[in-house]
Amino acid sequence: MADLTLHKDNSNAATIISNHFIDEYMINANGEFVKIYLYLLRCMNSPDCSFSISKAADTFNHTEKDIQRALKYWEKMNLLQLEYTEDKSIAGIYFLDSEAVAPKDDTVPLKKAPAVSANISASVHKEPALERTTRTCSAPQTDSSALPTTKKPVYSADELRTFREKEEVQELMFVAESYLARPLTPTDIQTLLSWYDWLAFSNDLIEYLMEYCIAGGHPSLHYMDKVAINWKHENIRTVEQAKRNAQEHSKLHYAVLKALGIQGRSLVPAEFSYVEKWCKEYGFGQDIITEACSRTILSIHQPNFDYTDRILTNWKRQNIKTMTDIRKADEAFQAAKTTERARLSALKGNPIKPASANRFNSFPQRTYNMDELEAELLAR
Repeated sequence: MADLTLHKDNSNAATIISNHFIDEYMINANGEFVKIYLYLLRCMNSPDCSFSISKAADTFNHTEKDIQRALKYWEKMNLLQLEYTEDKSIAGIYFLDSEAVAPKDDTVPLKKAPAVSANISASVHKEPALERTTRTCSAPQTDSSALPTTKKPVYSADELRTFREKEEVQELMFVAESYLARPLTPTDIQTLLSWYDWLAFSNDLIEYLMEYCIAGGHPSLHYMDKVAINWKHENIRTVEQAKRNAQEHSKLHYAVLKALGIQGRSLVPAEFSYVEKWCKEYGFGQDIITEACSRTILSIHQPNFDYTDRILTNWKRQNIKTMTDIRKADEAFQAAKTTERARLSALKGNPIKPASANRFNSFPQRTYNMDELEAELLAR
């Protein structure tokens, strides 16, 4: 593969690693990825050094795909921007300032870097500032009656520094690391601060949120973020309200698992989403939901949330709200079924006769004479 062009945001003559990179990026990165990144920096700061994917693969005894995987990881973290040729091969690498960007997961894509040449270049190109949702760094909002209408914010480096000066934010990050049992990544910090600032949650409520999710077997911050936004929709502002909500949901979740015959585990996120849909979007009570679960088992003899969802969606379409409504719908269905059978039989010229009082008499009766049969048998 051809040599690639490297660019950077500063013109240091030595290979310098910022403390920010070590503190925020290196700790959670794959060791091989870190080695590739350091090697790139070394090439950048050596005028007579050239770089290519194949040469790097030989240097580290990796495959070219391993090198490309490392480069794409650092691009995802917004420390690099890769430039491509028309055939989608990497043609250049653009270094970004690690202290001026946020992880790429929560930002809009960067603008395309300048055109590239075949050899490494140490020329400096200033990258335009990232476009991000405007958000001032402030104390938690006092009005938490509804979810903020603004887009979920991505905090800049200056905003992050301002937040970290707050004692309660420092405490929040310490508690989060204790619950997660690992250092926080830049994305983790963005998520925590969105709960604190954007959703206006208190530290106590955030701590209970993590405790509640981890106890339920969901240690992922991505999962916790969905629960946090759901709590905001439900106007949950205190730990007491959250506990009452959790207790109500726990009863419903247990009832669903029991009705479906599932034992020894809790709901997985996809199943949890189904239950939330049934009780919140459809407005069904526990009795209606568990009835649908029971019918699922009777019909297909195995737990299937998608099948249960189809039952409840049909009931929602019929405006069913109580068990009495379900019984009426069942009776109407059976009546319609009987009417349709009668109509089809009439079309075939075989009208259905009224059913006998004795279900055994529903079969055609014998018309032969037993005395005649006996006489015929004796005559043989």
